[in-house]
Amino acid sequence: MKGIRIYMILAAAAMSTALMPAQEADVKADADSVSVSASDFRLEEVSVSARRASTVRSRSSAFDTQKINSDELCKAACCNLSESFETNASVDVAYSDAVTGAKQIRLLGLSGTYVQLLTENTPGIRGLAQQFGMEYIPGPWMESIQVSKGTASVINGYESTTGQINVEYLKPKTQDPVAVNVMLNTELHTEVNMTGGWEVSSPESGKADVTTGVLAHAQLMPMSMDMNKDGFLDMPTGGNVNVLNRWDIFKGRYTGRILVRGIYDRRFGGQETGNLFRRSKTVYDQPIYDIDLGTWRVEGFMKNGYVIEHEREMSIGIITALSHHNQNNMYGNRLWQAAQTNAYLNAMFQMTPAEGHKITTGLSVNFDKYAELLSKSGMTEADLSRWELTPGVFAEYNFNYEEKLSLVAGARADWSSKYGMFFTPRLNVRYSPWEWWTVRASAGMGYRSPNLIADNAAVLASSRQLVLPEEGVKQERAFNTGISTTFYIPIGKKELQLSGECYYTHFINGAVTDLDSDVHAARFINSNGSRNYALSWQVEASMEVLRGWTLTAAFRQTDARQTIDGRLRIRPLTPQFKGLITTSYITPLRRWQFDVTAQFNGGGRLPDPDKLNPLWEERFGWYPQLMAQITKYWRTCSLYLGAENMTNYRQKEPVIASAEPFGTDFDASMVYAPINGWKVYIGFRWALKKAEE
Repeated sequence: MKGIRIYMILAAAAMSTALMPAQEADVKADADSVSVSASDFRLEEVSVSARRASTVRSRSSAFDTQKINSDELCKAACCNLSESFETNASVDVAYSDAVTGAKQIRLLGLSGTYVQLLTENTPGIRGLAQQFGMEYIPGPWMESIQVSKGTASVINGYESTTGQINVEYLKPKTQDPVAVNVMLNTELHTEVNMTGGWEVSSPESGKADVTTGVLAHAQLMPMSMDMNKDGFLDMPTGGNVNVLNRWDIFKGRYTGRILVRGIYDRRFGGQETGNLFRRSKTVYDQPIYDIDLGTWRVEGFMKNGYVIEHEREMSIGIITALSHHNQNNMYGNRLWQAAQTNAYLNAMFQMTPAEGHKITTGLSVNFDKYAELLSKSGMTEADLSRWELTPGVFAEYNFNYEEKLSLVAGARADWSSKYGMFFTPRLNVRYSPWEWWTVRASAGMGYRSPNLIADNAAVLASSRQLVLPEEGVKQERAFNTGISTTFYIPIGKKELQLSGECYYTHFINGAVTDLDSDVHAARFINSNGSRNYALSWQVEASMEVLRGWTLTAAFRQTDARQTIDGRLRIRPLTPQFKGLITTSYITPLRRWQFDVTAQFNGGGRLPDPDKLNPLWEERFGWYPQLMAQITKYWRTCSLYLGAENMTNYRQKEPVIASAEPFGTDFDASMVYAPINGWKVYIGFRWALKKAEE
């Protein structure tokens, strides 16, 4: 609920003609003391509260973008970014393996590695951070999430292939001075989040407007669980600590933002030993398959912006970011030791030469250094230590004609110390001939430097031998094009939003993980022009059926294929369709909220090495999932109770050959469905509300 205070000198009876319709705003007016005469009147106050949509599809942007607000994040157990898309039809979330608890996302039928993940438009989750990076952004920290499909702006780089996800953290200028969020589920998984934002100095004092905010998170997973009785923990035990501090500075034409964050994470999994944190290496004098994952990470960025001229919106901006990620991960007798240092610079100039025209130009530099070693039984299996320096220049032109036409044309030229020169053209167009109909089209290139182990970390939880390409790892290059349309259909005083989209991604070269040719190996190959693509189409309908009651239904079909040994095959472990129905009801005066989401996840193909019958494919079927939550609101706090996977659907035998984890057939990476069953959680939110100005 967003409050808007309007001070008026008219009588209360005259106000009603200027207020919002009843279905859009709640009006509270106290008119008993209002009197108007020629010589005497009193100023009275009216509070108008408008209910905002929890997910908003941009009507004016040339990019196909959805903004997920904090209200949407509160509809489910949104403990972190990876769980923020449970009520979203576009993004899939699933466990990547059966032993580490790592989650991965998919967009437009492809892995989340092809999505550019940003935090406040700076490099966020990339490289080594991809395995658990999304879990390191707690839900209560997020102000909003923007999900853009297809080609994104060249201003943020060249890595966006299927889309871009940008996370905005809470801002100290608008967040509450103190807020607490505590959550506990039936597996004793406990999370505590504490946030706060305060004013350090104000313009009224003649100083700069300075605010600071602190975001703190702690997580504990103490319970050892093996529901399927295969001898392996369903989820690792352990915990993590995550702290962020930011400073925002506003002084005249200058704007500055500084952010620093530190993370420590430790997880223990593998075979059940009855010991939570100090894992024994043997049980009954037999070696155990131990999972021991340790990570620490520090990162920060600084943004500086200066307005040169207000009339032409002429400004310059400089963004610098630095991060260091270090991890030591043990999977049985396999040890993955890796560290990544990243430095990033983006300097840009922006101006509006005429109404409806905007030009942005600039340069960027990205530097990555990896120290990465994979060993097995003490013997080196792969040494992928490397570094890459990529400077580049970019330009983007933005054109808007009234409210009918928007166009964004951009191009980048970058040079990589590993892959040489490459060019990134992108075009996004929006046309709205009428207020109730919008059409968008996009086309452009996307590039990325593969991180073979980080991109396929799930394979480490198996006995598969890793086979690297003999010619070396080549840069991934893909062309993405798409078209989408949205109808805004008035039904009475309500509005039905009906949208449809189709996106096609074609890889000129892609890093293909071959799990089919040999059941005992994972072969990494360069597609080198062989057919490698993903086709995705989706339809979605959303409407506020009655006041406070919203309903969304969506269906998506995916056809993602890659060439293996000269044969075009469906990508393994990729669901071929998804259905979603989600509904939410908020009672008048926002006392109670009820949320229910049903997912229908389509079947797909399992990897198989069958050479006798090349037409035969082993497949997994579709499965449903149901989640629900009830929230009770008070003035400064709320209590929520919910359940996940209420259908209690679980994958049977997610760990292959679990009785012989050091044997040649062991594999815990063939995961396509939930591992945990029915789960109940309860949480509490409290905030010391920010004083109204």
